[in-house]
Amino acid sequence: MSDTKPVLVLHLAAAHEPLFFALNEDDVDELDKKLHLMLDHRSVEAVTTKEGATVHINFSHVAVAYIDDLQRRSKVFGLR
Repeated sequence: MSDTKPVLVLHLAAAHEPLFFALNEDDVDELDKKLHLMLDHRSVEAVTTKEGATVHINFSHVAVAYIDDLQRRSKVFGLR
């Protein structure tokens, strides 16, 4: 079985391509619990990447945010 590679995926309101930030597996659960609040409150939050960098994200510019696994080869939303 392969390792998971969690990433924070951000779709900005004014951008065509999403942004991907690699995450530590230890941080995923906590971020996943807070992600909806960050979007609801349109806050500026610091997120630590897998490489140890701190990224400050202004969620007032984020249209969609979710945590995904880059190990998955393909996906299509909305199809069964």
